[in-house]
Amino acid sequence: MAMKHKVMIMRCENYDSEKISGIIQEGMEKLGVRPAGRILLKPNVVIAHPEVFPHAFTRKEFLDGVISATKAKATDVREIAVGERCGITLATRWAFENAGYREVIKKHKVKAYYFDEVRQVPRELKEKNALRKNIFIPEPIAKADFLINLPKFKAHPWCRLTLSLKNFIGIQDDRHRLVDHNIFLEHKIADLQEVIQPKFIAVDAIIAGQKMMLTPTPFPMGAIVMGTNSCAVDTVGCHMVHVNPKDLIHLRYASERGFGPMNLEEIDVLGNFPLREVQEKTRNFEFCMEHIDSYFGAESNLRCTVGTFPEKHSPDYCWGGCPGALQEAMHIFKAHYPNVNREMKKVRYVVGRVDGPIELEEDERVIFAGDCTSWEGRINGDPVKIESRYRAPQEVDEGKTKSNDMLLKTWKTLWNCLRHKNFRYIHARGCPVSVGDHVHYLSAIGKIPNVNFDPRMLVPVNIAYWKMRTLRALHRLIK
Repeated sequence: MAMKHKVMIMRCENYDSEKISGIIQEGMEKLGVRPAGRILLKPNVVIAHPEVFPHAFTRKEFLDGVISATKAKATDVREIAVGERCGITLATRWAFENAGYREVIKKHKVKAYYFDEVRQVPRELKEKNALRKNIFIPEPIAKADFLINLPKFKAHPWCRLTLSLKNFIGIQDDRHRLVDHNIFLEHKIADLQEVIQPKFIAVDAIIAGQKMMLTPTPFPMGAIVMGTNSCAVDTVGCHMVHVNPKDLIHLRYASERGFGPMNLEEIDVLGNFPLREVQEKTRNFEFCMEHIDSYFGAESNLRCTVGTFPEKHSPDYCWGGCPGALQEAMHIFKAHYPNVNREMKKVRYVVGRVDGPIELEEDERVIFAGDCTSWEGRINGDPVKIESRYRAPQEVDEGKTKSNDMLLKTWKTLWNCLRHKNFRYIHARGCPVSVGDHVHYLSAIGKIPNVNFDPRMLVPVNIAYWKMRTLRALHRLIK
C-alpha cells in the first residue's frame, strides 16, 4: 500500500513569531523535513501596504517564524534566501518594504532575491498537455535545492482559492507573467508544477482572505497548514472552506498529471486543529465567483455585457483574464471610495465576442476590454468595428514577449485614454488587461479619481521602480 501524504492543521490565533517558529519546527519534525543546501523561501507578496492592502500578503511575523524554524532544523546550509515577484509592474522592493520583510531579512542575515531583477531562465516542459515547450522561471528558483512555499490562504476571484499551487504564478517577471494569464490560467498553474516542486509548504491561514486577492476581507481562521505535497495541501485547504477539490480546476489538472492527490482519503490529516472544527468555523467563509454581468447590480453605474470566448474549454467566460481584473480594480476603488458604484459616471463594460446591438443609455460610455473582444454596430449613429486580436497559446512565443514595464504600460494606457476622451467608447488592449490598467481606464471613462496616483503610494513606488531598473541593469552587466 502506498504511503499517504501528510498534511497538518495547527492552531495559531495570533501573529507571534516565536510561537509560529515552534509550530513550524514541530511540523518539520513530524513531516520528516530537513532543509539543506540552497534554501529558498517563497511567500505570497502580490501586493502589500499597511493601509491600502493590509491583508493580501504572507505576514512578516509568519516569515520571521519560518526562517527561525528553518535555521534551527537545517543542515549543510549553503544559503537561506527569500524570493518573490509582486504584482504586475510594481517593484518587488516596494512590496517587501511595505510587508515589513526587509527588517526580517536583516534580522536573520539571509539573502533577498527580487525576481524582477534577476535573470529568467527557460525550463523545458515535457507534459503532453502543457501549453508550450518551455516556461521561464527566475534563476534563484532554478538553482534552489530546497524550496519552501509560504502561501497566504485566500479566496480568489479567478481561481476560487490561492494556496500552494497558485502561489507559483508569483515567480515570473512581467515579461512572462501575463502570458497565458487568461482563459488558460488554470493550465499554466499546472504547467509550473513540472518545473517547481516545493519540499515544504506552510500556509499562513492565521488571518485568511475572503473574496478578492488584492483587497481581501479578513477572516480570522487561526490556523497554520503544513505539508510536503502541493496537491495534498490544497486538497485539505479546499475542505477547510467547503470547496470540492474537483472545483479547483488547477488542482484537478495538477492531480491528473500525477503531482499529488485530490482525494481526502489519500491524505493523513494531522495536527491539533481537527478538520471538522475548522469547517464549523468557516461555514460563512465568502468567495467571489459571480460573472461580472450579474456581480454589479442594478444600482451600479457600471453595467457589463459578456459575450463568448475563443477557447472551447471555456466559451462562456474568461476566468483568468479581464473580468476578474475588473472586479479587483473596482474593489480597489471601493477601498478609497465606498460608494464608487453609484457615484461614477455610467460605464458599459464589454468583453468577449458580442453579436447584435448594444443598447446604451444616453450618457453611458463604453470600454471594450481585451484582445479577444469584438463587436460591430453603431454608437451615436456612427459605425464602430472592434476587431479581435486574440492569439492562442501556440501563436505566442514566450521568449519574444513585449515589455510590461510600469512606466511604459502607464503612459501607453493614459495616452489611449487621452486620445479617446471625447469618444463614447475606448478599446483597452491586452490579454489580459491588467488590474492596474483597468484602474486607469475606469478612472478616465467613469470620471473617478485615479487611485494609481494615491500619494501614499506614488512616490515610494517610483523610487523602488528606479532602484529595480538600476539594479537589474547592473546585474546584467556583471553577468
